[in-house]
Amino acid sequence: MRPRSLDEFVGQEALLGPGRVLRAAIERDSVPSMILWGPPGSGKTTLAQIVARTTGAQFEGMSAVSAGVADLRRVVNEARARQRIGKQTVLFIDEIHRFNKAQQDAVLPYVEDGTVTFIGATTENPSFEVNSALLSRTRVFVLQPLSDDEVGRIVDRALADRELGLGARELRLDDDARALLISLANGDARAALNALEFAAASVSGQAPKIDKSLVREAMQRRGSQYDKAGDMHYDVISAFIKSIRASDADAALYWLARMVDGGEDPLFIARRLVILASEDVGLADSNGLLVAVAAQQAVHFVGMPEGFFPLAHATLYLATAPKSNSVGRGFSAAIDDVVQTRNEPVPMHLRNAPTGLMRQLGYGKGYHYAHDDYDVVQLNLPANLIGRTYYHPGSRGAEERIGMAKAKKRRSE
Repeated sequence: MRPRSLDEFVGQEALLGPGRVLRAAIERDSVPSMILWGPPGSGKTTLAQIVARTTGAQFEGMSAVSAGVADLRRVVNEARARQRIGKQTVLFIDEIHRFNKAQQDAVLPYVEDGTVTFIGATTENPSFEVNSALLSRTRVFVLQPLSDDEVGRIVDRALADRELGLGARELRLDDDARALLISLANGDARAALNALEFAAASVSGQAPKIDKSLVREAMQRRGSQYDKAGDMHYDVISAFIKSIRASDADAALYWLARMVDGGEDPLFIARRLVILASEDVGLADSNGLLVAVAAQQAVHFVGMPEGFFPLAHATLYLATAPKSNSVGRGFSAAIDDVVQTRNEPVPMHLRNAPTGLMRQLGYGKGYHYAHDDYDVVQLNLPANLIGRTYYHPGSRGAEERIGMAKAKKRRSE
């Protein structure tokens, strides 16, 4: 069921719709070397094959998982021979991010001299996984997951096509089974077609029917695009933290569930909760840090899958707690002064004096023991920073009381 032309290709309208630059380049036979970045089942390999077919070029495909420089040289030698008779070659390397730097560098000369039109496919962010030299010689096109409507069109076509699809069997796909198949495919056309084919192989007789239970058995579970070593790892944890910061408990639980479902390291999640407890909740509710640390210890002790309970507990506590970023702001202001101002010696009255010589030199002289009288003002910053204020309490939660107390002390000074 792989599309053979741009007209048969489903999805990626932003790249291949009428008047779009990439479509026009393919139709004019002026395709640049490119990297196609997108999730599984979004059409990367298919698009590369259509480019070759539309432009009349020879398609040479290899996978970076199993191929090496020797395979590349063989393809290049064949491409040079074709060039002499006026035929171009499209070199397609799937999973290009799996090539190491030296292997990626080996592609460069042939991209530069036009021996091949290079098309690389990757599910990983090229900014991190493809070296800069190759990136500078290619265009990066981003493919999006297919929509449910687009996956549905692909499924319907497979059921109707009598030559390449399942049309000759006159299968019936229940409406609720179709909806489930599309939903579980999660934007991955390959997953949808594989499950449909497997389900079709399980039914027989006249007017065979595929129902919802058969689809569920064929698919087993929703296709997941979560990759705990890739971009999704960073994108989802970012959404998780920002949802808690915004006090959106529902969104926070959803992103937590996405990570747990994707097999994310639970201790990674717990560590981020501990950081957030100080960074975004802080002294507005210091119990947040206690809850986050307790969750980390509980997950380590209990393990998964039950470890989601303490993770969800801490997530909800922090999401519903009053928020303050005064801890981070205060420390940032202090570190700025450490870096940008003269680091004066510790004032003499703040230094310990464990020996007689040190006492003779004035160490500790004039120190006021705060517990003797809390109202006595003592200067504790270096002389060049007297008057600096780093901690500015927020107005929510416990910091409202802290701020009032600090303001009262400042007035008394």
